[in-house]
Amino acid sequence: MDGILVINKPMGMTSHDVVNILRKKLKQKKIGHTGTLDPDASGVLIILLGKACKALQFLQDTDKVYKSSIQLGYNTDTDDIYGNKISEKEINLDFDFEKVLSSFTGKQRQKVPMTSAKKINGKKLMEYQREGITDLDVYTDVEIYSIKRISKEDLSFIVHCSSGCYVRSICRDFGLKTDNLSCMKSLERIQVGRFTIDMAQNLEDVSLDSIQLYPLEMVLSHIEKIEYQPVKDIYNGKSIRIETKADQICLYDNNQPIAIYQRKSDDIFSCVRGLF
Repeated sequence: MDGILVINKPMGMTSHDVVNILRKKLKQKKIGHTGTLDPDASGVLIILLGKACKALQFLQDTDKVYKSSIQLGYNTDTDDIYGNKISEKEINLDFDFEKVLSSFTGKQRQKVPMTSAKKINGKKLMEYQREGITDLDVYTDVEIYSIKRISKEDLSFIVHCSSGCYVRSICRDFGLKTDNLSCMKSLERIQVGRFTIDMAQNLEDVSLDSIQLYPLEMVLSHIEKIEYQPVKDIYNGKSIRIETKADQICLYDNNQPIAIYQRKSDDIFSCVRGLF
């Protein structure tokens, strides 16, 4: 079984849990996901099956869209309501919700939550936190393309951001910008690249008879497509000569992607990854 499966991950389950359940349900050995979603979050989780797993390194369509909401009045050691409270403070409501949200747009250096899988010197930040080391200030480059209010009453919003952006950090920093303490109250991922929540299946509904698979070429459309002959040269991993301006190409056999090739010199391309 080869292709892309979009799952609506339920709260209380890790991305790894979802992969394990699907591996048993679908009797599939080659299976993985394109990016974790926190256990306390729900929404879109992209699963790769069979040959699609070989294309993971070439996926560029990884922008995310989230729905979230902010809790005012306290902060936690995880930057969401599920962590341990650090401090409490009287809530200040003297701010323009939309104006503060708009201040987050653009490219920025975002402080990474301590409870995260980001690695420093080969160790995850969350592992440092478990050892009692909580004063590591680690930053990552992200871009927030848009962020808009859903409801002022519950401080909910929708954000379109680059891969690697932490919505928990937005919720935490919202407090810093409004003279409050704050953390994330809820999180739902509603889109990853072109895959939306409307395209997702509930985990309990997936079976060998009901699975909805999307073709691999959907996430390779950014790479120039070429039908090449003799195709046996591609299956044998041979270097080939192609006249094209692109430095990376995806070779097809009967409209099916079979290999990614990279320019080696002039018009000579060599195989980077077979997809068969």
